[in-house]
Amino acid sequence: MPTNTFPNETGAAAAGTWRLGDRTVHRMGFGSMRLTADPDPATAIRVLRRAAELGVDHIDTAAFYVSPGGTLGVGTGPARYATELIRAALAPYPAELVIATKVGFAAAADGELSEANGPEQLRAQVDENLRRLGRDHLDLVNLRIVKRAGRDSVAESFGTLAELRAAGKIRQLGLSNVRVDHLDEAQRIAPVVCVQNSYSLDHNRTDDELVRVCGERGIAYVPFFSLAGSRRESGANHDHSDAVHAVARAHRATPQQIRLAWALHQGPHVLAIPGTGNVDHLAANVAAGAIRLTASELATLG
Repeated sequence: MPTNTFPNETGAAAAGTWRLGDRTVHRMGFGSMRLTADPDPATAIRVLRRAAELGVDHIDTAAFYVSPGGTLGVGTGPARYATELIRAALAPYPAELVIATKVGFAAAADGELSEANGPEQLRAQVDENLRRLGRDHLDLVNLRIVKRAGRDSVAESFGTLAELRAAGKIRQLGLSNVRVDHLDEAQRIAPVVCVQNSYSLDHNRTDDELVRVCGERGIAYVPFFSLAGSRRESGANHDHSDAVHAVARAHRATPQQIRLAWALHQGPHVLAIPGTGNVDHLAANVAAGAIRLTASELATLG
């Protein structure tokens, strides 16, 4: 018999909460990258407003989340920025909403991405996020890096963001696409409230140790591509193991919901940010926060 069942109207509160710096958020959040794919902005606005209705109070975004081009490499028509869609849907922003954004990359007018080159470009990217979101400060900024063995120090870039935090433009700081040594380096400069890396049941499991370290230090670990895995920007993984299918049947859930539940079970400090441009998929993703996996099921999933 199933150990639990749940309706897809289950709210984000079912996943529990975590202290993200000086703010408490539900552990089930929302990733905005896929919102830009639909040429009709009304679709994205419906999804975002529905997310808020379901209690989602932690939204991940970036000024380089844009279509056409951008991280998804899709679309036609005028530029659609996730940050501006969030502003259109949710401003004036609810007091409880935490918007996490990223810097380290920028999108050119044609949607092509380029890496930040020095403090001035990072400052310009912070200002772009402020402008597109319509904020006078950013709740949380994650420094997104490119890992290059021996030449990927975060000290200069993170120091620049720490200066902007001291100036009041940023409340909290985090890191993205990093290792433990990057976290150590950044923590010597300023407090780090979250690490955001690509991580899922069957992808980048070398991060298991980083997940553990973050938990020990009270830092949120925020996996992206929990649904997509190695497919990354291509979208949700539909090639599931027999173990995932078996656990899904036991809970009367979808395999995608089990993948999200697995991520949340990696520690109370793990926050999920599944993204979608579909209202029904959104509800199913949020409902996954109510799934309680047994120790035996977690061992089966691996």
